[in-house]
Amino acid sequence: MAAGGGSASALRRAGNEEFRRGQYGPAAQLYGRALELLEDAGEAAAEERSVLLANRAACHLKEGACRLCVADCCGALKLVPFSIKPLLRRAAAYEALESYQLAYVDYKTVLQIDCSIQAAHDGVNRMTKALQEKDGVNWREKLPPIPTVPISAQKRWNAPSAAAPATDAPPGSTSQGHPDQIAAGVERARTLKEEGNELVKKGNHKKAIEKYTESLKLNQECAAYTNRALCYLTLKQHKEAVQDCTAALRLDPKNIKAFYRRAQALKELKDYKSSIADINSLLKIEPKNTAALKLLQELKRA
Repeated sequence: MAAGGGSASALRRAGNEEFRRGQYGPAAQLYGRALELLEDAGEAAAEERSVLLANRAACHLKEGACRLCVADCCGALKLVPFSIKPLLRRAAAYEALESYQLAYVDYKTVLQIDCSIQAAHDGVNRMTKALQEKDGVNWREKLPPIPTVPISAQKRWNAPSAAAPATDAPPGSTSQGHPDQIAAGVERARTLKEEGNELVKKGNHKKAIEKYTESLKLNQECAAYTNRALCYLTLKQHKEAVQDCTAALRLDPKNIKAFYRRAQALKELKDYKSSIADINSLLKIEPKNTAALKLLQELKRA
């Protein structure tokens, strides 16, 4: 590749091209190499490093590596506070990780910077609904503080910037001040997942699997995998359930539902040793989980 030993900007452009082609892993590597070249540049390269971290975060989000996405967005925001794209991407990653309070704070922060961003409005509405269901009427009392965006930052990100040409952003992202297409994809994936959840409540597990599958094509989210695994368990498709739980654990190595449902599927497949190992891993995270303790007793009798 022409950018093999080139400048940071050449590596960034090469990364953008890989992103356009859907090659998110190679794109992330190219952004990483560009960041290495700028490691010692200090404040002079702060903005460029922030853009590279935000671009790499977009790759992680596309691949479902939400914790890596959060880490890169935090790095980007430390370099250039109140940048819209890292805030939107971090919010989408928090949402996928079901950290709804943190996602809510990021979406609200984006709206302080630019109240015209529909993706942020939609995110606030989704998080409000999720937090009301989770924490009840007093959900706002449990929120972390929402940072106050200084007027200077509002002006900065609302004004067109000649210093931030479109080549800085990975394709698939739109320019500052407009809805981020990646966040829109995550939003559509979440809608499909919620439709799947409604179908599960109605007992239509086959149709729910179709919804979760469509959701996962747009965004690899842990909850969509564990929900689809539940459907597979109900339909006695135990090997598929194991595969989905394994995929969920790659995204979130401490996911309780993934360990429990994989243990259930492995039990039905008569792989008792692996099932016990999963329950033991779960109990290290949540020692008093009654369902896991009960399943462990059943496995010991098997």
